[in-house]
Amino acid sequence: MATASPAAQPEAVLQLHKQMHTAYIGLGSNLGESEDILYRALDDIAALPQTVLDQVSDLYRTAPVDSSGPDYINAVARLTTELSAPKLLQALQAIELSHGRVRPYRNAPRTLDLDILCYDDLEQDTTQLILPHPRMHLRAFVLRPLLDIAPDMVLYGRPISQWLTQCDGQPVTLYRYYADRPD
Repeated sequence: MATASPAAQPEAVLQLHKQMHTAYIGLGSNLGESEDILYRALDDIAALPQTVLDQVSDLYRTAPVDSSGPDYINAVARLTTELSAPKLLQALQAIELSHGRVRPYRNAPRTLDLDILCYDDLEQDTTQLILPHPRMHLRAFVLRPLLDIAPDMVLYGRPISQWLTQCDGQPVTLYRYYADRPD
């Protein structure tokens, strides 16, 4: 049986053959107009090529962990993307830079922090990217918003809700429901 050349196949059929990946992105900001910065970053993420912003957690306020400065506003987003993990990382770093992110020292206060928390079930440890994020299971500011959009997620053999109970010394306060996002 003959098959049509790729050029002759409808776009919908070609889309089925592309590899789609699910990624969870942690967002945080504690400098400037943090809430507005997060919303604009989410718009930038949604505009990435071959990427769909599927779901966003509510926004939470947390004190800095292993750092100083003002409280953070944090959220987690779930994406579906054709971008590879390294390409997604590059795109997220470009978004950080466009929002004035500088890296004067480790854990410095920041206008925007975007971290790939998970990318499918990929496990990797390179100089550029460690997946899953190596400290996400120890950070309430990641786990609480992640619980909003992935309540059944398991990390290192345990549900994220169990990991969250281990972070009881890291208070997390609801800042704004994402559904109440200002226009």
